[in-house]
Amino acid sequence: MSLTELFIIAVGLSMDAFAVSVCKGLSVQRLKLGHALTCGVYFGGFQGLMPALGYLLGSQFQNVIVKVDHWIAFILLGIIGINMIRESRDTDAESLDSSFGFKAMLPLAVATSIDALAVGVTFAFLRVEIGPAVSCIGVITFLLSAAGVYIGGAFGDRFQGKAELAGGVILVLMGSKILLEHLGFLG
Repeated sequence: MSLTELFIIAVGLSMDAFAVSVCKGLSVQRLKLGHALTCGVYFGGFQGLMPALGYLLGSQFQNVIVKVDHWIAFILLGIIGINMIRESRDTDAESLDSSFGFKAMLPLAVATSIDALAVGVTFAFLRVEIGPAVSCIGVITFLLSAAGVYIGGAFGDRFQGKAELAGGVILVLMGSKILLEHLGFLG
């Protein structure tokens, strides 16, 4: 696999994490470098970890993973999106630490990296050098996720409550899109 092909795969895999990072940036009242680094580390780390795990699992579990990855992403993104929608209606101020904490970031990182697990299984069949591949995927996702937080943060000051509502709707729609694509309803 060429470096160009790997780069394209990495960018494609990172798009879900980028979109979620934009949503996270939208909900921030005062953007800090730590917010961008947190998203970058979680999303970049999991996007690098999942293909490595997929590579190790190899072909023996390919059918199981491919059959349920869309359901896992749909359920996780749906739950997270519904919670964001609910929180957008809550008038109490929410701590930024909790929204970027472990409980908030772990499910997002897992949900946005499920497809990367299946890609890792494919890498095993293609005999891709897994070290450079997962490094490339992780670094690109880190950079795009960190940038996404800043992009979202640029718009967050003006649209705080509505931005969180929009972010929740986007996550629910993203989960639905993943499910519908895998069920064959979207091309």
